[in-house]
Amino acid sequence: MLERIFLHQKQYSLKLRSEGLQARIEALKALEKAIETHTPDIIEALKKDFQKPEAETLLSEIYPVLKEIKFIRKNLSRWSKPQKVKTPLTLFGSRSYILPEARGVCLLIGPWNYPFQLCLLPLVSAIAAGNCAIVKPSELTRHTSYVIKKILTETLTEEHVFVAEGGVETTQELLKLPFDHIFFTGSTRVGKIVMEAAAKHLSSVTLELGGKSPTIVDATADLSEAAQKIAWAKFINAGQTCVAPDYLFVHESIHQAFKKHLIAAIENFYGKSADLRHTSPDLARMVSINHTQRLKDLVDDAVSKNAKVFFGGETSPGEHFCSPTLLENVDPHALIMQEEIFGPILPVLTFHEISEVIHFINERQKPLALYCYTHSQMNMERIQQETSSGGLVFNDSVIHFVNPHLPFGGVNHSGMGSYHGKHGFRAFSHEKAVLKQSFFGKLLRIMYPPYTPFKMKALKSLIRFRL
Repeated sequence: MLERIFLHQKQYSLKLRSEGLQARIEALKALEKAIETHTPDIIEALKKDFQKPEAETLLSEIYPVLKEIKFIRKNLSRWSKPQKVKTPLTLFGSRSYILPEARGVCLLIGPWNYPFQLCLLPLVSAIAAGNCAIVKPSELTRHTSYVIKKILTETLTEEHVFVAEGGVETTQELLKLPFDHIFFTGSTRVGKIVMEAAAKHLSSVTLELGGKSPTIVDATADLSEAAQKIAWAKFINAGQTCVAPDYLFVHESIHQAFKKHLIAAIENFYGKSADLRHTSPDLARMVSINHTQRLKDLVDDAVSKNAKVFFGGETSPGEHFCSPTLLENVDPHALIMQEEIFGPILPVLTFHEISEVIHFINERQKPLALYCYTHSQMNMERIQQETSSGGLVFNDSVIHFVNPHLPFGGVNHSGMGSYHGKHGFRAFSHEKAVLKQSFFGKLLRIMYPPYTPFKMKALKSLIRFRL
């Protein structure tokens, strides 16, 4: 069936090429209206999947998609216009421009951690660029997957957008098809599998992966403000966020003071006692028992290597619960410092000189995001110039994700390509080079054989004067 859908979309994608921008805009309007109509269903689905608080669903799942649709609708006409470029003197009389065209049929593979947003955001860009798409939501969040299918089935025809539900076997079947572009959000491990499958058909890819995003707090930072921002960024969605702070470097001179601010922020958000945090309606749960057990194993491994839990540490795999947890004295070789945590656990390390942190970061794979809390211009410049990451934020965390003017994506192990706003439109477009020759093109005959002495002299002058 999936191959049949793919072939139908292949034909329909050719039809879309002849339709104007208005058809894309109308599709986006219909999608926007459907999301608004089904907002209560989306909230309920995410609550069933991992008890996601309504406020977090509104803020991190629904708002980004609606904002993206509005932003793209406003700018799509301008982005879609041919972009005139200069033509060299040697091509005198001709005109050149770059024309964005749809890639064709795209495969969008979504993750489970933000199952609505991270399926719909790339889809919005794909539709805006004039593509057809098959969307594969995560099987781990089946209630959200059902709502996504309901919304898209009501809004768009399956030859335009089709939702393929199922497990790993469905993804494997889809990856055998010769898509024009594959957009994958998920782990680096699976990203490599996707890229290998894409290579068999030479499909272009956008890989939105993860990694261990460092956070730095130096001696000049506002400790209370930094603690609140880091706690919010780390524990929203129970830490199941690709750009969440993964480990924390705090200057040794403020280490003890900052720990108190960080604990105070967590207690203010989720409760002063372990029991209150366990029952907090504002703290999401893990997506599965296995994921919860994995987090427990990471903490146990770190503790076995002399790490100390100085806050939290409570887990209940059967309830998919992991308390906000802070660790110190963590061995860099512990598993929790090797794997992306993807949960509400934050190792806190100390440093003496900023060069130590830079060296530590550069020894490891390039992260998806890097956060630095400082009022030192020198430290800002050093972090910016001497490290590499998908995104860099000073004196805040995570919020760069919601700026549609910024590209969002990783580098090397943390991803390939970017999206959001115009960058998403470009990710799903091929930039076609177009040149229109005029009557003066006849002058180029000087380059044709036979190569007479006069032509050789002209060619040598061309090279000499770099015309």
